[in-house]
Amino acid sequence: MSSRRVVVAGGGAAGFFAAITCAQAAPDVEVTLLEKGPQFLSKVRISGGGRCNVTHACFQAREFAAHYPRGEQAMIAPFNSFQASDTVAWFAARGVKLKTEKDGRMFPTTDSSQTIIDCLLGEAKAAGVKLVLNRGIESVTKCPEGLFDLRLSDGAALDCERLLLATGGCRVPALGQLAVSLGHTLEPPVPSLFTFHIETPWVRDLAGVSLEAVEASVPGTGLRERGPLLLTHWGLSGPVILRLSAWGARELHGFNYHFPLRLNWLPHLGTEALAAELQSRRDTQPARFVVNTPIAPLTARLWERLARAAGIPGDMRWAALSRSGRHQLVQQLLRTELQVTGKSLNKDEFVTCGGVRLSEVNFRTMESRICPGLHFAGELLDIDGLTGGFNFQTAWTTGWLAGQALARESCQANADRTLGSLRNLSGKAGV
Repeated sequence: MSSRRVVVAGGGAAGFFAAITCAQAAPDVEVTLLEKGPQFLSKVRISGGGRCNVTHACFQAREFAAHYPRGEQAMIAPFNSFQASDTVAWFAARGVKLKTEKDGRMFPTTDSSQTIIDCLLGEAKAAGVKLVLNRGIESVTKCPEGLFDLRLSDGAALDCERLLLATGGCRVPALGQLAVSLGHTLEPPVPSLFTFHIETPWVRDLAGVSLEAVEASVPGTGLRERGPLLLTHWGLSGPVILRLSAWGARELHGFNYHFPLRLNWLPHLGTEALAAELQSRRDTQPARFVVNTPIAPLTARLWERLARAAGIPGDMRWAALSRSGRHQLVQQLLRTELQVTGKSLNKDEFVTCGGVRLSEVNFRTMESRICPGLHFAGELLDIDGLTGGFNFQTAWTTGWLAGQALARESCQANADRTLGSLRNLSGKAGV
């Protein structure tokens, strides 16, 4: 049976999708899925606050791929084969409908990740996938005859003709050692999608305040993003910070997560427009206190802290605000500079930049260019997308491609063996 066995290492989204795809396309092939932990699909369970952000409502391959700080070019062709609309259709065909939220994220209409888990588990069992918990692969050897010799975490041995590694992100290099042992190179793993620690007291005092559009940049680099911002007890979070951390993953790692951050709180206003707005307030509301008259969409609390940070006392009225004072306030509103002193992983996205080098993988089949019969899917590859369903779509797409290739190659290998047997019998009969 080993010659007809496909082993999938990793019971996450990519591993499940690959195993299901392979088993459904090649019913006669034995597909075994090994999960080293006690639970399947654990990341699916907690993603999106327990709702599971399945994919993103973007249905053009190149446009979708543009949301990947690493892997953009490599993923264009795969998305042309299996993209977000295919994911939506796949789940819909199995009774799971997805809905689109205003920011493009797509969730099951039940708002429960359990819906996705139940669907994947049900499909795997129906397709005959052998599901094994608490058993991972400790080591793997490629034998001369082409089989993979697997040593499992419980001491057991297993062999197979084709192996898929879908073991997740390489948060530490040791998690990618199976690929390395088979000849592959790992790009150094560093965190992606993380929040920023800010020690500035007034920032932490505003925990819970959010804004829909703030521009964040890192001086001295090309890193600049615009989007929603959330102030927290430890510093700053929200989509604009997560996107900045993703695009700057390696650069910010090089700074050891200590760097200046510049915030433009009113990116829809330029310097001249903002200066004119402040002058208008001085002319039309001279008796009002500066700290009590915020400019929308800034909240009253945030405006007060920014004004005080610009050196404006609480009892200063607009009439008393000098030209120099207005200049300082403009600078504070458009160029607040804060010092980042560390990071925290975003609770919903455990994404790592780094993994198996993309040039070593054939993205039509997800097969290794170095070790025939070895395939990859998901975050083990040096691919990571922005928050919003992009990383799950990588799992579905690479899992589907790998599963199709595993089924096709297993069936072809079986056909070749059958033909070889028939030729042998024919030869013997001729003798």
